[in-house]
Amino acid sequence: MREYDYSQAGAYFVTVCVHARKCLFGEVIDGELQLDDHGKIVTTCWHNLSFHYPAIILDAFVVMPSHVHGIIILVGAGSPRPHRELVAEEVKGGETPPLQEIQKKPTLGQIIGYFKWQSTKRINELRGIISGQVWQRGYYEHVIRDDQSLNRIREYIATNRQRWHLDRENPQAQGKDGFDGWLASFKVSPTKKYKSGRGDPAPTEAKR
Repeated sequence: MREYDYSQAGAYFVTVCVHARKCLFGEVIDGELQLDDHGKIVTTCWHNLSFHYPAIILDAFVVMPSHVHGIIILVGAGSPRPHRELVAEEVKGGETPPLQEIQKKPTLGQIIGYFKWQSTKRINELRGIISGQVWQRGYYEHVIRDDQSLNRIREYIATNRQRWHLDRENPQAQGKDGFDGWLASFKVSPTKKYKSGRGDPAPTEAKR
C-alpha cells in the first residue's frame, strides 16, 4: 500500500518465497518439516532479527519447504506482546545491512531486506559460491487489524505444516486452504495512513 507508513507501530504478517518457489529448506513428512541445512540457516537468521533491530518483537514463525511465514511486531502496537525469542548463535559475517543504516525506527521493508540479505549470504557460503539468488524479489505482507485476526494468523502459522497438502506454494497441492480466501477478504485499508514527506515505504508484491 503506497500510502501506508510501514515504520509505524503495528503487527505485520509476512510471507517470503524462495526464488522460483523451489523446495530449498527441507521436506514435509507426516505433517512435520525435516529441516535441511538451508532451513536451519533461515531459522537462525530470522530469530536474530530481534538482536539487530531492538525495536521489533518476533511472534509466530514457520519455515516451509519453499517459503517462510512470520509475524513481526513493531514496538508500540496495540496487540498482545509475546516474549522475545532468544537465539544463542549470532549471525555470522558483516553486520551492516545493504543500502540502509540501522535506524531506531526501521520500516518493514528494511527488516525483511536485511533478513533476506543475511540468509542469502550464509546459504551461499554453505554452497561455496560467491553469489546466488535464494529468494524471489519482494515479499507478501498483511497489516494485522485486531486481536481476532492476530490469533487466526497465529493458528495458521502453527498448523501450516499440517496443511501443506493445501498450500498454494506446494506444487502438488490438492485443494484450497480457506485461510487464503479469508486473507483476501480484507478490502479496506488500515486506518493509519502513510505521512507524506518521510520517503516512500518499501514496495511489496501484493497489496493485502
